[in-house]
Amino acid sequence: MATLTDAKRLVVKIGSALLVEAGVGLRSAWLTSLAADVAALRARGTDVILVSSGSIALGRGVLGLPDGELPLEQAQASAAVGQIRLARAYEEALAPHGITTAQVLVTLEDSEDRRRYLNSRATMETLVSLGVTPIVNENDTVATDEIRYGDNDRLAAQVAVTVGADCLVLLSDVDGLYTDNPQVNPAAQHYDIVREITPEIEAQAGDAGSGLSKGGMKTKIMAAKLATDAGCSMAITLGTHLNPLKTLEDGGRCTWFTAQTNPQAARKRWIAAMKPHGRVTVDAGAQSALGLGKSLLPIGITAVSGDFGRGDAVAIVGADGAQLGVGLTRYDAGEAQAVKGKRSQDIAQALGYEGRNVFIHRDDMVI
Repeated sequence: MATLTDAKRLVVKIGSALLVEAGVGLRSAWLTSLAADVAALRARGTDVILVSSGSIALGRGVLGLPDGELPLEQAQASAAVGQIRLARAYEEALAPHGITTAQVLVTLEDSEDRRRYLNSRATMETLVSLGVTPIVNENDTVATDEIRYGDNDRLAAQVAVTVGADCLVLLSDVDGLYTDNPQVNPAAQHYDIVREITPEIEAQAGDAGSGLSKGGMKTKIMAAKLATDAGCSMAITLGTHLNPLKTLEDGGRCTWFTAQTNPQAARKRWIAAMKPHGRVTVDAGAQSALGLGKSLLPIGITAVSGDFGRGDAVAIVGADGAQLGVGLTRYDAGEAQAVKGKRSQDIAQALGYEGRNVFIHRDDMVI
């Protein structure tokens, strides 16, 4: 199980109630302490992606809107005002540590649509590879109820799956999962580790949330199922105090949900189970490179068949017609016909626009 100590890629979810105090505004000292935690993790080689609520809570204060549920139009207006302040707050907190930030706004559609999912994944992968810390939030300015996650617990889990994180931390206003609501039942028992999310565990999750947060324990359990199924361990821990990540690493109380595999293995199983929409034939040189764990480049492809879109699974076959594996293509069928056999420097001329040097990345194939 990956914990903060050995996590290679970490996603941290920050709830509105941690970042914004009702009637006061941004909790600047808390955010400064979180930034110090992030800097310490990055200094030892851990990639960090933050999924942060707070735009509506910040914006409604600026606009002088009342507490409680807002009409959709007012919530979106609050988000529009708050997003710019939220991004600036993170930028100012992390800049003293030499950390560049980027704002990434997504909706549920971005994970359900294959092309949007691949674009989101490629963007965040590129940002992380360039040493940037992405700040992800739901795009509340445009999302309607039909295309919303509705809570950032599940959004954080989806981001963790998308970027192949091995650890997810939900900073919350509770220190983990209990057998019952501890605020109502003093005899409720705390779970230190959950190795399997059973129907009993799901039934014990309550709905209580704070006035600024939409997520309750049920959404956290749903997030845990999504994350752990993809090979990502997850912790729910109290985040109200300063330096919440350091506190967790130093043994702070939490509930860990264990993953039974790792993100890479989980992704490979998912790809292997896909039905191919087409096939690409590769030459001997490409076949040898694939056997060594290399990506498939357009120059190594000799033939393309089938009707497939970008992100679809295609079968990879050798010159003798034997299937070598399956992978997710970065080109659709028409583009594949145009770039097959082409060197990287000739792809743009073949397409009439800039293309991708890799046809199927090694992380997106099973040989």
